[in-house]
Amino acid sequence: MPFAVYVLGLAVFAQGTSEFMLSGLLSGIAGDLHVPLGAAGLLTSAFAVGMVIGAPLAALACRTWPRRRALLFFLGVFVAAHVAGALTSSYGVLLATRVAGALANAGFWAVALVTALAMAAPHQRARATAVVVGGVTVACVVGVPAGAALGGLWGWRSAFWAVALVSVPAALALWAAVPGGRPDDVRGVSARSELRALARPRLLLTLLVMALVQGATFCTFSYLEPLVTRVTGLGAGWVPVVLALFGVGSFAGVTLAGRLADARPGAVVGLGMTALVAGRAALALAAAHPAAVLALVLLQGALAFGTGTTLITRVFHQAPDAPTTAGSFATAAFNVGAATGPWLGGLALGEGLGFRSPVWVSALLMCFALAGAGVLAVSSRRVSGTPAARRAPVPEG
Repeated sequence: MPFAVYVLGLAVFAQGTSEFMLSGLLSGIAGDLHVPLGAAGLLTSAFAVGMVIGAPLAALACRTWPRRRALLFFLGVFVAAHVAGALTSSYGVLLATRVAGALANAGFWAVALVTALAMAAPHQRARATAVVVGGVTVACVVGVPAGAALGGLWGWRSAFWAVALVSVPAALALWAAVPGGRPDDVRGVSARSELRALARPRLLLTLLVMALVQGATFCTFSYLEPLVTRVTGLGAGWVPVVLALFGVGSFAGVTLAGRLADARPGAVVGLGMTALVAGRAALALAAAHPAAVLALVLLQGALAFGTGTTLITRVFHQAPDAPTTAGSFATAAFNVGAATGPWLGGLALGEGLGFRSPVWVSALLMCFALAGAGVLAVSSRRVSGTPAARRAPVPEG
């Protein structure tokens, strides 16, 4: 695996830390800027919306740039947004920096995914995707708790400074490791033709399945704290342990999926989704038993991120003639799920359905995702059964 792919994972680690760290900083931000806690919570929503909107727009804007230049530009904007956020005393400015940081993060993600795949050998494409996505899982295990600890010791601004500082060595490594030439895979390909390629029904269904899987993942993840403390009966001190277990499982899942999905992507997706449906139901039913909860959270993290990583690779397989925008739409689908899942879980809680209800919502979302994957599998077999497909096999997915 090229060293530059691991550098991309390092940069994604810094940006992933920023995306999720506000969950431990909201009270400090609200008190310092004299805004309600709900207004501070909007900073997280603004980041998610910026990621969804920014990924396609940023990818189209820089599609013909040398990828090293694009990556450094987006990372530079990301760092500047965090410096501005750390310095401001205005809630409005801080909200604007979160949107700007999200737009830069979205653009970086879109370019990083296609860059990693372009540098990896054909039999290592899923593994390269796993390395990049693995940066997010390491952020969940290390970066987010570290950001919360810094916020507790020196205030929320210190966490913003730390994200900016961690991004600097990543930028230097990107400059040294990523080739500086213009991308070959967009020569002669117009933006309009890339967008037309993304209108294929099977690709759109894959993106929908991705959004459903991530929605299920973040619906459960966002409400683990009340589940653990009010249903499982563990003390508040166990919450960081449970979240870390989810992160460890996620890292293990993307690592294992990266090694398996290049050979059998359909099997990884099908088995992973089936296990996620069963696992979410088991977590809801066994939520009162601490040992079961700890084991299932670890397993669910591995299955969710392993399956999600494989689906990202499938998007690129299904859109080889949309090299830049495919990554941007995969990033947008990921974040649509990340924003929608917690909202649906909150609706279930608001209706008084109990603290297990977000897990049941996740199980329902996974049922829809599994149905969509089944339609994809059937359509793939139909395509592979045509005479043209027998002459030139279509990638599984």
